[in-house]
Amino acid sequence: MARYATVDGVLLLNKPAGLTSNQALQRVKRLYRAKKAGHTGSLDPAATGMLPVCFGEATKVCAFLLDADKSYRVTARLGSSTDTGDATGAETGTAPVPDLGAAEWRGILESFLGESLQVPPMYSALKQGGKRLYELARKGETVERQPRPIRIDAIELLEIAGSRLVFRVHCSKGTYVRTLVEDVAGKAGTLAHTAGLHRETVGAFRAADMLDMAALHADAEAGGEALQARLLPPDSALGDFPALELDVASAAKFTAGQEISVPGRREERLVRVYDEASVFKGVGQLSADGRLAPKRVFHVGEKNS
Repeated sequence: MARYATVDGVLLLNKPAGLTSNQALQRVKRLYRAKKAGHTGSLDPAATGMLPVCFGEATKVCAFLLDADKSYRVTARLGSSTDTGDATGAETGTAPVPDLGAAEWRGILESFLGESLQVPPMYSALKQGGKRLYELARKGETVERQPRPIRIDAIELLEIAGSRLVFRVHCSKGTYVRTLVEDVAGKAGTLAHTAGLHRETVGAFRAADMLDMAALHADAEAGGEALQARLLPPDSALGDFPALELDVASAAKFTAGQEISVPGRREERLVRVYDEASVFKGVGQLSADGRLAPKRVFHVGEKNS
């Protein structure tokens, strides 16, 4: 019996609280007996929700998923700030919670729609001077951080009750929700920290397709076929890219890493490439002169020895 199974696909794990993203990845990897696996977009240990885990050939889509928009259900505790911006940190300040109605909170939230610049928190994995910011923060150091462009596409008030504020946000990559919570509170004239964070979507992936650890363990006991059936194909992560079908000869050249001519396609963008049998072959870069260059070539189903 082979030590590793042939596994190519994407699993949408509903990460539980208390595990780092890597710990969750390693548990799932062992269940699948996969040689090669990676996740896209870390969640803090206290956070829950969608963690796409890519196996085998699907690890080639990880870079594209890192750039994907994401949505979160956010629970904020008003009137209290912490050094980490979430419930794991030490309290650094308190302030009265303003008596605002739902319409007023809705207006404050919606004022963050669109593009803006956001200063990343000290407790983040960004590097400065060769060191992670959280390493400096744990030493009590604070350094100046450059604002980074972010985009809020949608933000919706779900609940306001006393010091509890719950909202849903759809945002671009690089958005720090902890900082957003602090900025929202600041606009309301108070303090806040993130008390709960649940990621609901990543790119085209939706919450309904997520699986928790208990379901995966049950599948593992039922046998390998049940686990395999849970996987989404690698190209499911690339739904925002248009599809391009190649004839047999062109598909062979593409998978061999050769640039080819595509008559009638003169645009600059990434595309999903398929052969005439609708077999996914990879991601290509179209150019304005009608050329297609392989960006990532896929060999789904080949043995992970």
